[in-house]
Order: sequence, then structure tokens, then C-alpha cells
Amino acid sequence: MQIGPIITAQSAPERAAVAQQLEQAFLEEMLKYAGPGALEGSFSGGAGEEQFTSFLTREHAAALSERLDLGFGRMIGGGA
Repeated sequence: MQIGPIITAQSAPERAAVAQQLEQAFLEEMLKYAGPGALEGSFSGGAGEEQFTSFLTREHAAALSERLDLGFGRMIGGGA
């Protein structure tokens, strides 16, 4: 039984972009559980902080994925 590739992107830049998005999604999920928590006390953001935490987590993940190479590109086969 032969298993084909999951991603059908043909060019290296397309594979690199997919790998970057996958790394960002992975880091976003990790930061949800292991990232910085909400502040407590008089300096907390209250209800607004609770509503916008996901946006901040997504931006942290994007910044980390630009600076880190988790090797997803090599796993996909793009060598990114």
C-alpha cells in the first residue's frame, strides 16, 4: 500500500508557505496551554483581555514561527 503526500503544492515556495502556516498553527495551540496567562489584580485587562486573548496568542505564534525553524518544511519535503 502506497500513501501519497498530504500536500499537493508543487513548488518549493508553496511548500515553504504551507510549512510556515503549519508551524504557526502548532505554536498557537502550544501557547494556548503553555503561554503567558492573564494578569490578575488591579492591572488585569478584565473582560476585554478575555475577549482578545486569542488574537494576542495568534500574534505571538506568528512572531515565534518567523524566528524559529521547527523543521516542518523538511517533514513536508520542501526543505524550508
